[in-house]
Amino acid sequence: MHFEPSSVMTEKPSPEEVVRWQRRLAGQANNRAWSLSEQASRSAAEDEEMLNAAHAAMYFWSIVGNANNQAHAAQLLAHTYAMVKQPRPASHYLDKCLPILAGESAKPWERAMAHAVAANVASAGGNTQDHTRHYQEAMRLTAALENVEERAIIEATLRVLPVPTSVRTSVD
Repeated sequence: MHFEPSSVMTEKPSPEEVVRWQRRLAGQANNRAWSLSEQASRSAAEDEEMLNAAHAAMYFWSIVGNANNQAHAAQLLAHTYAMVKQPRPASHYLDKCLPILAGESAKPWERAMAHAVAANVASAGGNTQDHTRHYQEAMRLTAALENVEERAIIEATLRVLPVPTSVRTSVD
């Protein structure tokens, strides 16, 4: 079924207006998905909303974003799929984002988040070795962040990740 605009929407927006709205919608969807992912618990409806928002962010960033925007959207999808214990799609999206967000040209906070999400994906897939390795690297990189706001963003994600048994044992 094709959507036909109502008679109220008779003026066609300019290409610049369309891009502005697509960027705005990408940002709103991104922020909603991250917000839901940072909750200590979610209902089934919130899990679905989180995945839908992450897919919406990816859709809009695929239209108006650059490679970095698209990598962040793929990372969000990897994280949200891991949050709902779906390791296959989580791994698929993680593979799309890691070359950019864990690479040498990535910003320190991007590398920290990449390792946090990789830890989450490994946990969802039952890979305890990768879970521990990425979790510890995320913690190390996060502790080294000088920017308080960037550190707080990563810490909000780390708070909802499963802590590897070996890390839990060494802290106790």
